Amino acid sequence: REIKGDWNMITSTTNNTIKMLIKLKQKKYRDELGYYLIEGEHLVAEALKADQVECLISTKPISSNLSVILVSEEVMAKLAFTKSPQTIMAKCVINKNKELIRGERYLILDDLQDPGNIGTLIRTALAFSIDQVILSNRCVDLYNDKLLRSMQGANFHINCIYSDLNKVIPVLKENGVFIIGSALENGIDIKKIPINEKMAYVVGNEGNGMNAEILAKCDQIGYIPIKTIESLNVAIAGSIMMYYFNGND
Repeated sequence: REIKGDWNMITSTTNNTIKMLIKLKQKKYRDELGYYLIEGEHLVAEALKADQVECLISTKPISSNLSVILVSEEVMAKLAFTKSPQTIMAKCVINKNKELIRGERYLILDDLQDPGNIGTLIRTALAFSIDQVILSNRCVDLYNDKLLRSMQGANFHINCIYSDLNKVIPVLKENGVFIIGSALENGIDIKKIPINEKMAYVVGNEGNGMNAEILAKCDQIGYIPIKTIESLNVAIAGSIMMYYFNGND
């Protein structure tokens, strides 16, 4: 392959290119510039497969059809999110698509704030062939470094959008999608809910659960029957719902 890149290593964090990349560690600049950073060989490999990499950042010369920025270990440490940086990062393009896709299975996240929970849910959604993950506008940023590490590259292979749930849920219902909320109050055992051709499962905030106005828009409210403990972690509950309504008994 053609080797591209400036093999004059950048050793200063005050270099203009590096200063721009450092800005991408903040959400406001990611939103403004339309890019984000990922770190490590696995995530970079997944982003390359999905054709979302704008350029590579490396501490050693590498062969690539993309532009490569060669940096010192000190500069990489400044760019990296982890205490022990790997040798490669990538600048990726933010997916600005906000369109609802026509599908049969959706996962809806209502104001979730924990990156680990969202990452687990998105990975599980990919495993169970969910067509689209819809995050409320108050969910944590999809390009948050902790969330990116938690998703382990799943986000490159499943459609994820942010939307106003008060607007998107009625559209889903118009398209024949059966909406299931998750709550103990006024809910029924999920085993008593019929499996429909088109379904969406809504899980709510870690501390407060689903918003009342979103619950009111659901066709059915379900809960997972459990013993000895009061409730399940939202990522576990959402994963069980995806598995069960995928047609697995």
